[in-house]
Parts: sequence; structure tokens; C-alpha cells
Amino acid sequence: MSASEKPWSLLLVDRIAQLSRVRASWSADGRRVALVPTMGALHDGHRALIRTARRLGDAVVVTIFVNPLQFLPGEDFDRYPRRLEADLRTCEAEHADLVFAPSRGEIYPADPEVSVCSGAMGRVLEGATRPGHFDGMLTVVLKLLHLVRPDIAVFGEKDGQQLALIRRMVADLDVPVRIQSEPTVRDSDGLALSSRNAYLSDAERSSARALPRALFTGRDAAAGGRDAVLRAGRKVLDDGAAARPPVELDYLTLVSPDTWTEIPPGMTGPAVLAVAAKVGDTRLIDNLPLVLGPE
Repeated sequence: MSASEKPWSLLLVDRIAQLSRVRASWSADGRRVALVPTMGALHDGHRALIRTARRLGDAVVVTIFVNPLQFLPGEDFDRYPRRLEADLRTCEAEHADLVFAPSRGEIYPADPEVSVCSGAMGRVLEGATRPGHFDGMLTVVLKLLHLVRPDIAVFGEKDGQQLALIRRMVADLDVPVRIQSEPTVRDSDGLALSSRNAYLSDAERSSARALPRALFTGRDAAAGGRDAVLRAGRKVLDDGAAARPPVELDYLTLVSPDTWTEIPPGMTGPAVLAVAAKVGDTRLIDNLPLVLGPE
């Protein structure tokens, strides 16, 4: 077997002390470290993140941790897909160097008394529907940034509000890391890749396609401004509400890419069209960047 055919050497650690020793050796070698934080159940969207990390860094760390702090009571923490063996094969295939897959007790030896507050940006849209979710998300991301000490951390644009909050936290708290984003990866039917897509039945998935259709239809109307975009998107979602099973809309809104606040009437320039809805028991989110106003 030639050197190019040999399997990639992937290191799996589950203890902070192990991670620290490896990270110290990389520092001694002057390696540029890129981090991809995940909750596992890796799909092609995660593969794209790992590839970007591989391109930008000398050493790539993928974290796999289903963070209890960002799940509300009654949400899907217990049934969230956990597929470590398959995830390790994915990380190996994408040439990650290390997977950090800690237990809950390793990350939270005790229930934390101090956590990150996501502020006003974390209380709108997803934060209004899932109060406390973003506080828990930011808390674990900050812990992982401290533990891994990456030069670069790579996140997907599919979770747009999350990405905006992470950027704001890093800026506000002077965390020495570059945040790199990657565009949303979509399946052939347009649905944004998500670990929660596995919950959808065939009929539910068919209904869920209304979400990306609404976004792309709205973007096509961007030259007409905010109201034209929202009218076009809502028409698609109204049709989705009549499907069986129905699409139960939470919100469709145009927001600022930086603050995730709603775009006022008459504004032109960059914006994000964001949508959230339930199909069956599964809550889905998606978004699409666009530019409002005449080209």
C-alpha cells in the first residue's frame, strides 16, 4: 500500500487533559488549529465545514457533544441522533486530526452557576420560541473555544442567528479566534441539511420543501424591496399550510445579517430572509442571504 492509500490517522479523545496535551504539542510545532464544533450526526454540511477547516488550518479538531444546556424541557435532547462510530468515519474521510467527544460530566462537572447571556439578539426569533437556548449554546461554544484554543472556528450559515451571536460574543469578549462561515448545504430537493431531517417521514419531508421554496421565491422578488420579498415567500408558505401534513409557520422575516433585527420598510442592501416552521413534530429553520432593492 502506498503512502497516499494509507488510512488517515485520526485521534479520538474524551478527556480535557488529553486534549490539552495534544494542543500543547501542536503549539510547540507552530501549527495553525481550526475547530469545527458539532453535536454529531454528521452530514454533508458538516463535511463542508471540515473541508474548510482542513484548507485553513494545519490541524483540524472536530468536537462532538450534544449540549444539554441548549435544549429546553420537552425538546429532543434524549432522542437527538448520536452516531459516534459513523461520525468518526466521516471525520477520518475528511482528514480531521482529532475528535474531542467528551461526556456531559467532563464538560459540566457540576451544573454551571455562571453562563453566557445572549442579550437582546438572543431573545428574538429562535430565542423567543426557545428561551435560554442561545445562552446554553454560547456557553458551550465559549468553553470549547477556551479548551481547544483554535486560531479559526468554522460554523455553517444554516444556523444564521447562532452564527451572528457567536460573532458578537467573540467580538464583545475579545476571544482571540477568527470565525469562518460556510454557506448552507442543501439536498437535491432544496431542503437544508440538518441532523433533525432524520425525524421527517416521506410525507413530512415533501411538505417541508415549502421552506426552501419560500426562501428562493422571496429572493427572486428582492428587487421589489422588503414587502415584495415577504409577500412572495408567504404565498409559498400559505400553500404549504394547506399541505398534508401542513407546514405550521412560526415566522418568516427579513433581518439584518449582523444584528438579526427586522429590516424596516424601504431599506435596501444586504439582508437575510429567515424562516422557521414545524412539520409534524419536527421544527425546522432555514435562511437565505439576499440584497434588497434594484440591482
